[in-house]
Amino acid sequence: MTSEDEPRGEELDLSPEEEAALERAEAKQLVTQSRFAGCLIGGAVGDALGAPVGLFTEWGGDPFELGRDLAALTHGHASGYYSAGCLAALIRHIIDGRTLPEAVVLTLERLEQPDNLGFKECAGAILQALKLWRDASVEPAPETIEQMGGGWIGEEALAISIYCALVAGDDFAKGVLLAVNHSGDSDSTGAITGNILGAMLGAEAIPQRWLDELELRAEIETLARDLVTGFERSDEWRARYPGW
Repeated sequence: MTSEDEPRGEELDLSPEEEAALERAEAKQLVTQSRFAGCLIGGAVGDALGAPVGLFTEWGGDPFELGRDLAALTHGHASGYYSAGCLAALIRHIIDGRTLPEAVVLTLERLEQPDNLGFKECAGAILQALKLWRDASVEPAPETIEQMGGGWIGEEALAISIYCALVAGDDFAKGVLLAVNHSGDSDSTGAITGNILGAMLGAEAIPQRWLDELELRAEIETLARDLVTGFERSDEWRARYPGW
């Protein structure tokens, strides 16, 4: 069957939301081969796997280790899975009450342990983000972000997101708008910046006008609540998450 012969959303009986998601997925296939290869090798998508791990506050394990190992299932380059581990650790430190600068320093210390072979590329990217943030002569702008790369690979996306979150302070919109307005993988950097600032500031910091237009908002909020709950012995829970 050729791509022209494949059934469209109407034939699959998709909802309007699912049809829109299908169209976006097809558009993503137009990304150049080199960029696609970069995402697979050390991709920014791996970073996003780390964010929920940091929220498992009742679990006594190492969030860096779990985030790293989850990303390593799909990302073979060290900077791809170390960046996910760093995001998990960063989120946990923030949830535990650390400031963002403190959380970044603690995350760097975990990353730079001798048993983490090949950590220097990821650490260097984070250090560059800190350096740019600390330099009062540097203006937060797309040109500044692009000094850290395009965000197409894990360590770049993480560094850009840390920088944008540091610049934002307590202004969620400022950080996310900075993260999405550059010529690189801005959807990934926007999402990761939102992960960090959301952990810092809470959902109430998100502008209401953004929430009003948020696609699948109810489903996202349900997933967020369920992640915090962890498990509930009820028919509703079993229907939502069947064991098959």
